[in-house]
Amino acid sequence: MTRVRLNQLDPELQAIATEDYTFHNWAKTFQCTCEIMFQPSTESQIIQIVQLAKKYNKPIKVFGSGHSPSDLACSRGFMINIDNMNGILGINKQDSTVTVEAGMSLHKLHAILQENGLAMSNLGSISDQSIAGVISTATHGTGAEFGCLSSMVLDLTLITANGELINCSSNENSDLFAAARCSLGALGIITRITLQVEPAFRLEAIQKPYKFDTVLSEWDHVIHSAEHVRVWWMPHTNDCVVWRANRTKKSMKQAESNWLIERGVGVHLYQFMLNIARYRPSVIPSITRFMFETIHKRPLHVIDDSYKVFMFDCLFPQYVNEWAIPWENSPQALKELDAFINTSELKVHFPVEIRFVDEDDIWLSPSYKTKTCYIGVIMYRPYGNPVPYKKYWKAYEDIMRKHGGRPHWAKVYIYIFIFIYIYFNLLFALTYFLYIFIYI
Repeated sequence: MTRVRLNQLDPELQAIATEDYTFHNWAKTFQCTCEIMFQPSTESQIIQIVQLAKKYNKPIKVFGSGHSPSDLACSRGFMINIDNMNGILGINKQDSTVTVEAGMSLHKLHAILQENGLAMSNLGSISDQSIAGVISTATHGTGAEFGCLSSMVLDLTLITANGELINCSSNENSDLFAAARCSLGALGIITRITLQVEPAFRLEAIQKPYKFDTVLSEWDHVIHSAEHVRVWWMPHTNDCVVWRANRTKKSMKQAESNWLIERGVGVHLYQFMLNIARYRPSVIPSITRFMFETIHKRPLHVIDDSYKVFMFDCLFPQYVNEWAIPWENSPQALKELDAFINTSELKVHFPVEIRFVDEDDIWLSPSYKTKTCYIGVIMYRPYGNPVPYKKYWKAYEDIMRKHGGRPHWAKVYIYIFIFIYIYFNLLFALTYFLYIFIYI
């Protein structure tokens, strides 16, 4: 394959191109060096890049913040960073809709929405990602009556591999719309997105400790006990915390802040202990119990703007795996995961994060026509150091697949190929029609 050099590019593309660019994701678990990385600020520039890639038969991958713990964005061909496509294109306060360029970060979107008395109805745990990134991977929050973030999309514009600009919605190119709202970039480069939001609101969040077997025995009640419910289970123990949040008009109430506990112990001491545990894994259950008793057992109560309450600190780099299974299958799956952890020689990190998402009609969404429980497992990388995780991942994935699991596309997996084969067959007709070679 012929290598493309900067001096072969038109002056406009040369100005936004970097040769032999090295990309690494946030967790620093994957990296790659591409021939050329472009940072366009207009759709016309993206079209030129796509035509150039087609001319020289180069693959393209698009990235924003690089927050996915997987190698989804990696390419040795061309890469496009869309951070400069971060403008606001329109706001309709009456209908609570907002149209933005696809490279806008969630952080910036929150600020714009707040200025206009609006807010997103649901969010995940972080807001570093680009809008296109969370849409393309069906990123989710939690809430029995709330779908993934892709379900908020009303229309979008993408550029296909032949350089065509296509608009799609439920009324225009509806099949493409059903696929493009979660397509990992396989249908083209998303450049504009219109989102359904709502009037700004406050959330009242209350977090309390529970015994995990009690939560499992009252599963349906727990799922519906608030608008937004999240469970953190501490492996190797019967302890968990349940976080519940509801819309409220009450006055703001800030959580009590204690730097020594929250940062000193919760981040710095915890990371230090996990690094020691790399050489003596048997201490991990004791670390988990200590952290639960010191930090997570404390009841929390906060009332604040919604986007501030939804988010929390992801601490430090980590390996993460997450699958969605039907609500009704999740208690048994969690019991089997608990049994594996307790009977194996592995010592694993906390938490196992459990969230709930409503069904949708998005073809590649893990919640397609299924009310799902997302179960996420984690192994931290203290100071960026590696830790063993593949045996844990294998056992976890075996349990998830047994119970009808579907993978979260932005995470890291052991056995993913069968799902790529099944799901992407749904896109075959569309990809054939659009002559696609673009991946995000």
